[in-house]
Amino acid sequence: MNEITVLDAVTAFADWMEPTDAELSAIESELPLILADVDLVDAQITAMDHAPNDVDARRVRRALARVLAERAKLTNRTAMVPAGGAA
Repeated sequence: MNEITVLDAVTAFADWMEPTDAELSAIESELPLILADVDLVDAQITAMDHAPNDVDARRVRRALARVLAERAKLTNRTAMVPAGGAA
């Protein structure tokens, strides 16, 4: 049987397991896309929750358009960064 030791509990929160500044920066740059994806899933869940109507369809279309726009912005932003990160 596997048991959790005190050492496991202490190392689970070690400094080396924290995200680096580069990882946090990447998450921050992707945050608009993440939020747009969340809005899309929310719109889809709302549309599935009851009989379909025009308002739900518009909400899903708008949310999908926002996801695509944010994805395009992110792609264009990362395409402009030179390989290797050197300027």
